[in-house]
Amino acid sequence: MAEHEEPEAAEAPWTEPDPDRSGLRDPARAARSLAAMALSFEALALLLAIVPMRMILDEPAAATIAIVVLTLACVVLAGMSRRAWIWPAGAVLQVAVIACWPLHWALGAAGVVFALVWAYCWYVKIQLARPPKR
Repeated sequence: MAEHEEPEAAEAPWTEPDPDRSGLRDPARAARSLAAMALSFEALALLLAIVPMRMILDEPAAATIAIVVLTLACVVLAGMSRRAWIWPAGAVLQVAVIACWPLHWALGAAGVVFALVWAYCWYVKIQLARPPKR
């Protein structure tokens, strides 16, 4: 080994964190991923509601059609989570699920639960857009 060899390039020395960053590499991506996961779980829960609705209701056609349409809307919105308009569209979707209350109270209750989940996701998105408190 030569005496005057250059050392390997080291990492840049540590500096104070940028006060305008949340600590995540891409906070907007984290919020979009959270929204997509919430919508995916909602789609799964709605799909799982088809069989009980068919067993409970005398005329399950309306509930089944509503569930399939809402599930497709969840999947489409989850797939388009990069778009800024999915946040209000997701809120409209939650209102549509709650509006299924007349079909069966369980659908409305699921809508309320997922509306709260969606509100939390939107809250997280807003918090991640702000600089962190240090």
